[in-house]
Amino acid sequence: MDVEAGVAIITGSSSGVGAACARQLAEKGCHVVINYAHNAAGADATRAACEAFDVETEIVKADVADDADCKRLAAAAIERWGRIDVLVNNAGTTRFCDHDDLDGLDKQDFLDIYSVNTIGAYQMVRAVAPAMQRGGRGAIVNVASIAGVMGVGSSIAYAASKGAMITMGLSLARVLGPEIRVNTVCPGFIQGDWLEQGMGAERYAQTKAYLEQSTPLRLTTTPETIAEGILYFIVGADVVTGETLLLDGGHHLNQMPFARR
Repeated sequence: MDVEAGVAIITGSSSGVGAACARQLAEKGCHVVINYAHNAAGADATRAACEAFDVETEIVKADVADDADCKRLAAAAIERWGRIDVLVNNAGTTRFCDHDDLDGLDKQDFLDIYSVNTIGAYQMVRAVAPAMQRGGRGAIVNVASIAGVMGVGSSIAYAASKGAMITMGLSLARVLGPEIRVNTVCPGFIQGDWLEQGMGAERYAQTKAYLEQSTPLRLTTTPETIAEGILYFIVGADVVTGETLLLDGGHHLNQMPFARR
């Protein structure tokens, strides 16, 4: 897909993978809707980075767990440019809890995490699908996690929500073709503040070192390398839908998953 002069919505794009994805799409000439729930300063920084490539941007504060907010995000793109070509479902949340601490999660934790990671992604797809279908083309990329494949990650609730997201992507790919392609990326350990704050600095450093010594490629990912994988599905995979790409340096091949978080 040629995204020059196209329009992309990237949820959770005030920092991290979402911000990197917005910048990389802007570099290809794509107009961008930047979404945030809390980090207004980060959204402004993403806008500045994108507009350096002479594209237009729109910033929309919205919580994807709220269906009305999802519809507002889609409407903002339609009102500004009259089209939507790309959706990246990147917004996500978690609660850090060791997997063997079964009392550490309750029903509300599951509901809160699913409402953003799984239901929010579904609501965004539903919001943008009519515009993509009218335009005759669309690319949707869901950002899941290796947690949803391996049963690892920040908590059992998080891993379950990402596993559900992967399965949901298969169903959506089946029903939204031929106009819309739906694919999923599953990042592994991503370098950055979000994971370091959640895990704690010491455990973050230990886990990063372990993976960079033990995975087949001897590396951990960055927001930029994950964004590159997302862009592959958008601009370089016109005959691909319903696929899941693991972006983890081969971590899923390790016999022992990292930590319990």
